[in-house]
Amino acid sequence: MSARIVALGGGHGLYATLSALRRLTPHVTAVVTVADDGGSSGRLRNELDVVPPGDLRMALAALASDTPHGHLWATIIQHRFGGSGALAGHPIGNLLLAGLNEVLADPVAALDELGRILDLKGRVLPMCPIALQIEADVAGLESDPRMSRVIRGQVAVATTVGKVRRVRLNPGNPPATRQAIDAIMAADLVVLGPGSWFTSVIPHVLVPQLVAALQASTARRALVLNLVAEPGETAGFSAERHIHVLAQHAPGFTVHDIVVDAARVPGERERDQLRRTAASLEAHVEFADVSRPGTPLHDPAKLAAALERVRLRGSAPVSPTAQTPAARSIDER
Repeated sequence: MSARIVALGGGHGLYATLSALRRLTPHVTAVVTVADDGGSSGRLRNELDVVPPGDLRMALAALASDTPHGHLWATIIQHRFGGSGALAGHPIGNLLLAGLNEVLADPVAALDELGRILDLKGRVLPMCPIALQIEADVAGLESDPRMSRVIRGQVAVATTVGKVRRVRLNPGNPPATRQAIDAIMAADLVVLGPGSWFTSVIPHVLVPQLVAALQASTARRALVLNLVAEPGETAGFSAERHIHVLAQHAPGFTVHDIVVDAARVPGERERDQLRRTAASLEAHVEFADVSRPGTPLHDPAKLAAALERVRLRGSAPVSPTAQTPAARSIDER
């Protein structure tokens, strides 16, 4: 039986993960953040009070079948209306999801129905059944550097010129989508990241039911770090800083593996430092070539190969201080 894999994230980072994972198995479930408040998604959630559809639409497109029918519908749902009227800027898929949600009165049923139209490989689910708002404590915006300002909204947090210290979800302690919990509990591998760290990755560990399921599942848990720091949200962040911030937001949360692009941490001294930092999550570090040359993007085939090595390592944690010969050979490439 093919492996069952769950990917958590949002936006372009999740699209990259799904593009990789579909190479490994048809049984891929995407669990998507639901706090987007910009562009078409922001307009639709404000006008119709729906779960923001943009990141969900992108995940559907990433998992659409390779048949001509699937390709056609993936192109259709990603197409944005032009012009300057009321529809300008709306992707067709966002409108379809909003309409299906009104008719079916269930965001999961709406996603499943559009998934059938796309001959979907796998399944796409919202992280929570309700729309959420991200709220952040941001330093560097006041004359006193010790002071923080509260910034609300995904777009505002992602584009702030200050330094994000901590993020929260409103409402607090939101419910997880039941089907997402079921998928995590049945998975062989769960992948978190890459993506916008504060607005697409960390929100998943702020949902208590999701964290509980992740810790209770027998699945191997992998964290994929971004290739580069993002302007605004994580400007100047090292690989270690990404791990520290995640650990601060989710005390007690652990993963088995952290996948890092080998070119990002080329020196052995820096790699040893990263391994020590990874110990805060009880994680083994998988150094691998996962980037697309000349771009800040993950290469789907390379990322798929790295995640397959992680999956095959088994469900038992690997000591972060005692790497296997196979892991050492990967480090030395």
